[in-house]
Amino acid sequence: MIVFTAFSDTASYLYDNLQAWAKNEFGLNLALITGSYTKTTFGKNEFGNILTNFSPLSKHRARKAPMPQEGEIDLLIATDSISEGQNLQDCDFLVNYDIHWNPVRIIQRFGRIDRLGSQNKQIQLVNFWATKDLDNYINLKNRVEARMALVDVTATGEENILNTEQLEDLIEEDLKYRNQQLKRLKEEVLDLEEMSESVSLTDFTLDDFRQDLVNFLNTHKEELAAAPMGLYAVVPAPAANHPAYQNKTFSALEKSTIQPGVVFFLRHKSDIEASETVNPLQPFFLVYIRADGTVRFNYTNSKQILEIFRLLCEGHTEPFADLCKIFNQATDNGSEMTTYSELMKKAVAEVTSVYKKRAAAKLTLDRNAVIAPRSQQISSSADFELITWLVIQ
Repeated sequence: MIVFTAFSDTASYLYDNLQAWAKNEFGLNLALITGSYTKTTFGKNEFGNILTNFSPLSKHRARKAPMPQEGEIDLLIATDSISEGQNLQDCDFLVNYDIHWNPVRIIQRFGRIDRLGSQNKQIQLVNFWATKDLDNYINLKNRVEARMALVDVTATGEENILNTEQLEDLIEEDLKYRNQQLKRLKEEVLDLEEMSESVSLTDFTLDDFRQDLVNFLNTHKEELAAAPMGLYAVVPAPAANHPAYQNKTFSALEKSTIQPGVVFFLRHKSDIEASETVNPLQPFFLVYIRADGTVRFNYTNSKQILEIFRLLCEGHTEPFADLCKIFNQATDNGSEMTTYSELMKKAVAEVTSVYKKRAAAKLTLDRNAVIAPRSQQISSSADFELITWLVIQ
């Protein structure tokens, strides 16, 4: 179980009052992680060790010889210092001890366990709401936040063109859409891509890929610098039961989700800084499209696409010769690429549609929103260059 709280003193209070009782009564190991300190009843008291001992499968503890291979941490109490960039899908129960004011943060917490690679048949996500009447909580939050923002603005000493009442009304208006999301969140579990809010680069939780990338760059810098654009690789789908995957175990979800198709890594030729409000990875776009033309993950799901890429490719340093042979036969050694060209057109069409919707939503939600001129916006596949692509057979 993971218990999230927004405040480190609350997390410490829970740990101090639970750890002895849980250990003595039930033999459970507890750990505490905040932004400034950690505690644990099992293993080494370090951030990385605690997370590895809490989720040994997803964190590949078996590959780390110095670490204990028996036993684990059963209950992790944490602040939002671990709500991004962590694979903790061994866990099947997550509790929000308090509700963060930003619904995106709540979904990011859920994302620690609700992700590809989970061995659990089901997971449970529980929210503890502050009061029975959510409207009372929201109205109080609005008044406090609006007043604080008002003080921040007027404390600059600059002349304000709006009077106090007008300024406070505008600030409260900006908070209303989050209130609607909080109310929806009380009744249902929302998807991050459904949230009508700009998501920053850190919200895509790509931190857990960066170290892999740095290590690869350090050992293959010259090869990458000399590599041409458009390189591709062919890998088997999880359901294909390829011999190369004999040491990997795929869940039913992974087999049903990752079907034959293509992952395209594209770069928009016109790098407009303002476009980052609707694509935090601008100018790069990642798309996973299935062989039947269904876009399963759009560029708004970059984390999921990278997880698929790593899941299928990690540990393989040589090409799948049998699959490459099949691919070459189907494409006449690369001279007949109509099938993949059509898939790329469909992928770009979907990217364009989502991009325009997010740009329009941004304009309606943010007074300071800026988007690229129409001549520089996405309109066709000619606006992109293909960096690389991964064929899933």
